[in-house]
Amino acid sequence: MEQVNLQEKFARIGEYWSPKIAGEVNDSYVKLVKFRGEFVWHHHEKEDELFLVVQGVMRMCFRGREALVRAGEFIIVPRGVEHKPVAEGGDAHVVLLEPKSTLNTGNVRNERTLERLERI
Repeated sequence: MEQVNLQEKFARIGEYWSPKIAGEVNDSYVKLVKFRGEFVWHHHEKEDELFLVVQGVMRMCFRGREALVRAGEFIIVPRGVEHKPVAEGGDAHVVLLEPKSTLNTGNVRNERTLERLERI
């Protein structure tokens, strides 16, 4: 039951596209991640995801449309919806709220897939 300073935690993250666990809420993790460039197209069969941008701008790509999410805004991606997050114009710092079962690359397995997440 301690407060979390997001600025301090993000300062400790050196790599991109590598979510870190900052807390737990029921059956979900609160994760912190830095984005740079673009990720991979993927979806999650059983999990919804919330992306809260705290710094920078993220473009969430969907098949057929895109949404710009700025600092102080969030977007929820429903389960089964294919998506690709992209950092616009530099780095984006993002808080994720998602079930503990959520794999960062969803239905895709590649060099960016993280089976185990570090706590920060």
